[in-house]
Amino acid sequence: MSLTHPHRWVDQQDQLELIIDELLTEQRYAIDTEFHRERTYFPTLALVQLGWGDGQFVLVDPLAVDITALRRLFESDVQAVFHAAQQDLDVLTHAVGAVPKEFFDTQIAGGFVGYGTPSLVALLSAEVGVSPPKGDRLTDWLRRPLTDAQRDYAAADVAYLLQVQDRLIAKLDELGRVSWAEQACRELREKPTSGLNPNESWKRLKDVRGLRPRPRAVAQALTAWRERTAMERNIPVRQVLPDLAVLGISQRQPSNEKELSQARGVDERFSRGKVAAHILAAVAKGQQAEPPVLGATSDDLARELRPAVALISAWVSQVAKTEKIDTSILATRSDLVALLSGDPEARLANGWRSELLGEGVNHLLGGTAALTFDRGAGLRLVELPAD
Repeated sequence: MSLTHPHRWVDQQDQLELIIDELLTEQRYAIDTEFHRERTYFPTLALVQLGWGDGQFVLVDPLAVDITALRRLFESDVQAVFHAAQQDLDVLTHAVGAVPKEFFDTQIAGGFVGYGTPSLVALLSAEVGVSPPKGDRLTDWLRRPLTDAQRDYAAADVAYLLQVQDRLIAKLDELGRVSWAEQACRELREKPTSGLNPNESWKRLKDVRGLRPRPRAVAQALTAWRERTAMERNIPVRQVLPDLAVLGISQRQPSNEKELSQARGVDERFSRGKVAAHILAAVAKGQQAEPPVLGATSDDLARELRPAVALISAWVSQVAKTEKIDTSILATRSDLVALLSGDPEARLANGWRSELLGEGVNHLLGGTAALTFDRGAGLRLVELPAD
């Protein structure tokens, strides 16, 4: 079955306001966005797709209307239904200044009913039995006018999303996992978006763990300056200063332009004039700052606990497979380290994850249980007899 649906193109403010008024009378709506961020720091919103009721679909042109009007909808109790919402939440944060207070992510929900991390195409095919129109993933969504094929492709992203949600909620309810999916959606909503704290940008620097404390402090100062500059100019951070140059400068810690020019990754664009002055000022600031603390890793655990990371990780993978839950939702390696480090905010110490894994982890750590391998069932947690 092909997936094409009549939809309205919205490029007038009064039209958008009327649609918002109508949506505020609904219980839920499907939403998706198209955007670009290859040449900018902040994502540039190019299109908003909305679907609700009995086959109502609109494509809102944010280049022609004041899209911040959606804040009125987002702050209501009407539930927004996304698929793979993380990037949509990021772009809406910057374009609208808000994200939906209530939302449901079908990709997250799929991860609780055996799908792993499903694509929308996979869910549409398996749950509704439809195949969306194929589109060019390199489409320039900022171009106007969009072709009929491009509009059909965009509308398809919301056309059956509410039906997919209904199917997934039924499965979640049967498994007793509706609240688990809701909690995971809340966790996603609370994740920070891009551009909120330049002082934390050093954590995204590749190989930052290889830096000693003082160079790490310099890297923090450099990446904070780079992030603020990229935000002010709305350009990608790599155009301000590449990662390789940040690492090279942090290691060398130059005090003048000559030394700066000799750092790895630094070319003439960065070693002279105002840019060089800003870089050298950031280096000096980093040299005087307290080195930032790296997040806990297995190397930071007490020596006797380090083998437990691999052991528990293997068991978690087995639980994920048995329970048909996406492993990345259930627990990451950093989640395990946080739990073993005694972090009270560790995800495994709270909520549904604790219900599912907590007792088993405690038995493994306490030496009252062991893992065995069953050729047919994989790893099994077996309680050891009391002494």
